[in-house]
Amino acid sequence: MKRDLYIDFAKGMATIAIIFIHTVFWSGQFYVPTELRVLSLLVDVPLFYALSGLTSGGNVEKTMYRLLKLQITYMIFVTFLFFLDYFFKVFGLNFFGLDWMKDFYSTFGAKYTPKNISTEPQWQNLGNWYLHQYTMADTFPVVMGSFWYLKVYFILTVFGVLILRFFPKHVKWFIALCFGLTLLFNILPWYYPNGQVGYVAFYLGLFLVAHQLKGKQIPKKWIPALYGVLIAILVILFWNFGKDFFMKMNKAKFPPKLLYIFWSSFSLLTLFVLYNRLKIEKDNFVTYIGKNAIFYYFAQGMSSSLVYFIAVPLKEYMAWWILMILIFCINLLLAVIIAEGAKKLDDFGWKVLEFLRKKTASAIN
Repeated sequence: MKRDLYIDFAKGMATIAIIFIHTVFWSGQFYVPTELRVLSLLVDVPLFYALSGLTSGGNVEKTMYRLLKLQITYMIFVTFLFFLDYFFKVFGLNFFGLDWMKDFYSTFGAKYTPKNISTEPQWQNLGNWYLHQYTMADTFPVVMGSFWYLKVYFILTVFGVLILRFFPKHVKWFIALCFGLTLLFNILPWYYPNGQVGYVAFYLGLFLVAHQLKGKQIPKKWIPALYGVLIAILVILFWNFGKDFFMKMNKAKFPPKLLYIFWSSFSLLTLFVLYNRLKIEKDNFVTYIGKNAIFYYFAQGMSSSLVYFIAVPLKEYMAWWILMILIFCINLLLAVIIAEGAKKLDDFGWKVLEFLRKKTASAIN
C-alpha cells in the first residue's frame, strides 16, 4: 500500500510548529509579545492526536508492538539525556565553579529554576523518566516540559485501539462520552480531576473522530459553514471578553479548556479539509521530518533549551521580530542536527539490545 505523504507532510508541519511554539514560549518569554505567543498555539499538539487517529486501526497486537518500540526508543534517549545532563553539571562545577552554574541557570529566567545544584547523579530521576514521571533535566528543561504529550499519547492509544477492536459499532458513543466529560469538566471546573483524565477525555475523543474520518472527505458544501461557525465564535468571544481573554491561552492548555479547544479547532479543521484533497507527490524536507517526527520531538526539547544562551544576550541589540526569526531558524537547525544524532543513538541502542539478547539466549541454551 502506497504511503500517504499528506500524513507525513502534516506531521512535519506540526513538528515545525511545535519548534516555533517552544521558541516563543521558552526563550521567547524575554522578548516576544504575548499576542504572537498566543497566535502560535493555533497549530499545536492536538494535530498529532488527530493524525494518530487517521492512521490507527483495531489491530491490538500491532499497536502494542509499536508502543513497545516507542517506549524503548524513549528510554534510550532519556538514558543518554541523563548522562549528558550529569556530565554537563560536573564539568561546569569543576571548571567554572558554583557561581557560574547559578548564572547559567538564571539564564532560564522565571520559567525554570532548579531546586539545587549537585554533582551527585540523581538516579531516581532516570527511574522516574522511564516510568513517565517527568522530573526536570536541569540542563535541558524544555525536554521534560515537552514530554507530557508522550504520556497522554500512550494512554489514549491503548484506550483507542481497545475501543476500535472490541466496540467498533459503538465508537460514536465513546466520542460522545469523551466530549461530554470534557464539557462537564469545563462547565463544572471543581469536578475537573487531577492527573491525565482531563487530557485523555478530550484527546481520545479527537483521536476517535479522526479515525471516523479515515479515508473520507469533508463535503465541500460544509467547509464554508464550519469555518463560518469558528469565525463567528471568535467574533463573539472578542466582543464579549476582549483581547485579554485570549492572553490566558497557555493556562487553558494544561489541561485543555474550552478556550484552547476552540483555538486549536482552526488547525484541526484545516487538517481534515485538506485530507484526501491535498496531494503530496514527492518526499521533501517537511515529509522527512514527519516520517521521523518522534526524533524531532525529542530533539526540539534540547535545541529549545540551548537557544536560551543566544536569545538572552542578543535581545538588547536587535528588534524582537528579527531576533525571533533568527532564534527560530537556529532552533530548527539545531533540532535537525540533534534529531539525526538521536536516530543514530537509537540505532546503536537497538544493536546493543540485540547483542545482549543473543548473548543471554546462547547462555541459556
